[in-house]
Amino acid sequence: MARVTVEDCIDKIENRFDLVLLAAHRARLISSGQSILVERDKDKNPVVALREIAETALSPDDLKEDFIHSLQRHVEVDEPETETVPSLATVPDSDGGGDAQFDRMTEEDLLRGLEGLVPPAEVEDEGE
Repeated sequence: MARVTVEDCIDKIENRFDLVLLAAHRARLISSGQSILVERDKDKNPVVALREIAETALSPDDLKEDFIHSLQRHVEVDEPETETVPSLATVPDSDGGGDAQFDRMTEEDLLRGLEGLVPPAEVEDEGE
């Protein structure tokens, strides 16, 4: 029986924390029924996972992607949009078919309205 140590795997996955996470993930996959890529030799699933990593039976990058995918709750899929979205600032039809109505205001009307407002500092002084 071949012994698998961290030194056998550390050249494949340099970070020991990542190695533990990925080996544990692979061991869980083996426990859930995925086929193993090396001979079992009466080894338990964590040892088989480490042996797979050490013998490069599977790519560490693929294992990492699979691990990340297993942790995601919401996976976004980029799909092309079938139709263009109409802009929100469309003018309703002249025949009255549109439900939305917009008030039109010129810049001069807006400025006249703003000039009529009392600044907040003056309002506080009048209250005292």
